[in-house]
Order: sequence, then C-alpha cells, then structure tokens
Amino acid sequence: MSVTPYELEIPSHFPAMPIPEDNPMTVEGVELGRQLFYDKRLSRDNSISCASCHHQEHNFSDPNQFSIGVDGQIGVRQSMALVNLGWQSAFFWDGRAETLEEQIFHPVVDPVEMDQSWDVTIQKIQEVDHYQNEFYRVFEVTEIDSTHVSKAIAQFLRTLISGQAKYDVMYKYRNSLPLNAFEQNLFNEITNEEWAGMDLFFSLTGGDCLHCHDGPLIEIPGLFSNNGLDDEFPDIGRMIVTGNANDKGKFKVPTLRNIEYSAPYMHDGRFATLDEVINHYSFEVTESSTIDPMMEFSHQGGVQLDMQEHQLLRAFLKTFTDEQFLNNPDFKNPNNN
Repeated sequence: MSVTPYELEIPSHFPAMPIPEDNPMTVEGVELGRQLFYDKRLSRDNSISCASCHHQEHNFSDPNQFSIGVDGQIGVRQSMALVNLGWQSAFFWDGRAETLEEQIFHPVVDPVEMDQSWDVTIQKIQEVDHYQNEFYRVFEVTEIDSTHVSKAIAQFLRTLISGQAKYDVMYKYRNSLPLNAFEQNLFNEITNEEWAGMDLFFSLTGGDCLHCHDGPLIEIPGLFSNNGLDDEFPDIGRMIVTGNANDKGKFKVPTLRNIEYSAPYMHDGRFATLDEVINHYSFEVTESSTIDPMMEFSHQGGVQLDMQEHQLLRAFLKTFTDEQFLNNPDFKNPNNN
C-alpha cells in the first residue's frame, strides 16, 4: 500500500512551514491523526479526547476557564488554541515541549487530563482493526508505539492553518501583495473603524501591541513574556522549565488568530471578554521584577486607551476571525460526517 503526499495549503503571505524530515505529511497520515484527535480511547476511562478540550468552534481552545479531565478533575491552566502550530517553536504556556510531536506525549499521561499510560493507550488502539491497517499503511509498522500516534496527530495539527481573515487582507493590502477574488470581497467589507483599529494596534504610542503580535502570523513564535498580570506569581510559568528566576511569571505569548472565539483569556483564563483584556493593557498592568521591558507604559498602569480607542482596538481584534477555519469540514470529527 502506498501513501499520498499531502500538499499543505499555506497562505501566500505566510512563510514556508518547516516539516520534520522524520514525519513527512501524507493524506493518510493526516486522516489517521484526525481520527486519533477525536478518539476517547486515549483517556483512561474513555471519556475525553483531545477535542474535548480543544473545540473547533472555539479556535480549538476550551470555553471553560480550566478544562475537565478524567474523573472530573480540573486543570490549572487555560487550554491553548491549536492554530498555525506548524510555525511554533515552543508548546504549552511554559514552553516545556520544543516540538509538536513532543507536545502530544504530555496530555495522555497527565493525571489531571487523560491519565493513561502510553502502554495502555497503545494496547487499546491495537485492538481496533482499522487502526492496525492504517498505521501499517502510514508508517509501515505492525507494532504501534507512542511515537507513531504522536506523529499522526502532529500531521493533522499542522493542517490547522488559519489565514483567511480580514486581517490577512489588510496585511496584504498594506504590503502591496495581490488579493484573490475571495480576499477582494473581504476587502470590500473592511470598515473605517477596523482600519483605524489596525493603526492603533501597531502604534508605539497607541495600543503598542506590535512587540508581541506582528507579521502575517500576528505572533512571534517562541516568545515568552510577563505582561503585567501580577506582582506575585502563584504560577511561576516559564521558570518551571528553565529554573531561571528571570523567567518567573513569564508565559508563552499566544496567537491572536480567532481571538474573538478563544475566550477566556490569559494562561489562567482570568479574563472572560475582550473588553477585560483591553482594560488590562490600558489601566491594570502591574509592575514586577520580571515585567517585559517592551511593556513601556507599565509605570502608569498601561497604555491608557480612552473609550473610543478601546472600541477601535476591539473592532480590529475581531478582524482576526477566520470563518473558513472555524467551519472547515476537514477539521471536524470524522465520526460525525
């Protein structure tokens, strides 16, 4: 049996996606990964799958402040959105995994998530005939192991690309890049308020957001920051991984893609609305020893946006919404088709 190379549909204004040499993308591998992503066998009591905490309609994040694992156990951090992961260089809020494949190993064995050993997980998967056939076709193996499961899910996750939002059209227009017919239609829908919000977002004396959110991906992969949430840290964030006191209270800067649908916000889900997020950066920034030096207005509590500026910025944040991504049938549960 042969496999079919998978051609990623990467937006023309995005950089090329680095694909690991030991995990090339195939149509069959992506489909296998999609099945595993939605399979509850990966949890100890067969009650939750990856998708239980990463809902497509919520940008593959969780609308709950903290996700619920097996036996009703509650997590301690907000589930991160799974979008444009192929360009990321660190995973989890504290960056404890350096590759997408490595990231996938963690939730299965985490006692407050799926709470299942990989040995048991593999045993359950091998008992399913169609999985045996598909793993053999994709990886040419008769003995499945955790690495094969991880690689398959990683292939699926790399297809979760969001690049058809109003922002993409605005970015391309501002950079004199040609628009296709779909983008031209979106361009015609962009409001003066959204354009003004974009100017405010990227202004060093306005929203001052560009230090952490810039470019076509509207993020800076691998960036960690203390964005002034606290002066004392019940969760020390990146320092858990590095042991470096200078990383205390720093967390991975998340994507803004589809942020309108990714609530609640921050590593602990403390903000329920975009208005609360904007208020934080306007008036509630707290200084501490590890505050990001790019938070240039932290000494005055934030950037001090007035109500009109607040509304313009909120309007622009909604231009990151990509309806094509949120409703793409290729990302949905294959068992519901």
